[in-house]
Amino acid sequence: MTRHLAIIGSGPAGYYTAEAAQKQWGDDVRVDVFDSLPVPYGLIRTGVAPDHQSIKGVSRRYEATALSENVRFVGNVTVGRDVTVDELRQFYDAVVFATGAPHDRALGIPGEGLTNVFGSAAFVGWYNGHPQFASLAPDLSGRSAAVIGMGNVALDVARLLSKKSSEFDGSDIVRHALDALNASSIRQVTIIGRRGPHQIMMTPKELGELMHLDKASPRVDPADLPDEGEDAFLEPGLRKSVTHLRSFAAIPESERADKPIEIDFDMFASPVRLVGEGKVEGVEVERTVVEAGRAIGTGEAYVVPADIVIACIGYRSSPIPGVPFDERAGRFANDEGRILPGMYAVGWARRGPSGTIGTNRPDGFGVIERIAEDFASGAIDGNIREGRAGFDRLAEARGLDVVTFRDWKKIEEAESRAAREGAPREKFVDVESMIRARG
Repeated sequence: MTRHLAIIGSGPAGYYTAEAAQKQWGDDVRVDVFDSLPVPYGLIRTGVAPDHQSIKGVSRRYEATALSENVRFVGNVTVGRDVTVDELRQFYDAVVFATGAPHDRALGIPGEGLTNVFGSAAFVGWYNGHPQFASLAPDLSGRSAAVIGMGNVALDVARLLSKKSSEFDGSDIVRHALDALNASSIRQVTIIGRRGPHQIMMTPKELGELMHLDKASPRVDPADLPDEGEDAFLEPGLRKSVTHLRSFAAIPESERADKPIEIDFDMFASPVRLVGEGKVEGVEVERTVVEAGRAIGTGEAYVVPADIVIACIGYRSSPIPGVPFDERAGRFANDEGRILPGMYAVGWARRGPSGTIGTNRPDGFGVIERIAEDFASGAIDGNIREGRAGFDRLAEARGLDVVTFRDWKKIEEAESRAAREGAPREKFVDVESMIRARG
């Protein structure tokens, strides 16, 4: 008996789940991978920093799955608008939500509505060419930038704000962002975090990159560093990260003199409001102390100058009509991936925005194991469903302009031809251009 699966989202979680389905059922499964964009790979394309091309190389693994006879890419189709969840459940035995967490968590402080304040999903989407954010046009004419958050996304944003043009060679940063960054007047980038060095979420490799920037130097206040002996109690990765922070604190002033941009780590600082008249001018923070891993305010406040603010404090999934959603957690309501009989979540849509790209592989294989269990137990009924044939009939009746993986390859070729010298591609930043490029 052939199993029919619909996977909503073509990022890492989606394609690892498709791969797991192939391993579970072999030729007896048909998988349709849906995406609202005409292009696949989700955050690999629009979330991973453009100067981290080696990480983007994982898409070759997903391509091998996508080119299989029993896996199909269904691009340019938005579930909840072009087709409902109930309709998909009529056609497919199981529907798996692998939609990620594409929306920014709100700061939830006064002044968030000032201009030139952005969440990281929007700002990263801008320099990565996501159609939703390509027209963002952040103002980089000021001197100071504040990046709120102590994870790798905050590091990505701070690093890209601090690079000179030649340091983007080999990257796939989009042209409009490269031009804006080349014209930037930013000279001070402050990374603001509520807690201290022993609580950062930044990984050693990404921190180490700050030591090799041509025109920027990282700074850590030695007073923010705990006694070095306390590092021995940290897990190895975090200990390496703290070692980098210690090396930043030890950089002599003479070595900073020829680097016009400073990346300053302002730790033990909790944002309480954004200040400015119409446009943001600064971040008011409260000094904190860490007790039992929690940041506790001390009442001492000061303002960090900021002509632009990028908040990198986490993401939320998008609710979809007909799918139970946990508003507080910002993800689909589920029990180890099970939402309802025949309905599942995987990746960030299941667990929230945590883990690395590789974390999605065991997550994808785990949800397929649960689907197999539900087939065996009868939790998924034994009704024979049409799968892709039923969806294709509906798509034709509604005039949906479905983009296939073969179409995507034409788009990819066009982006490669348009690339500036040394770059792998010049991404199309609007859906209409993508559609035209497929021919």
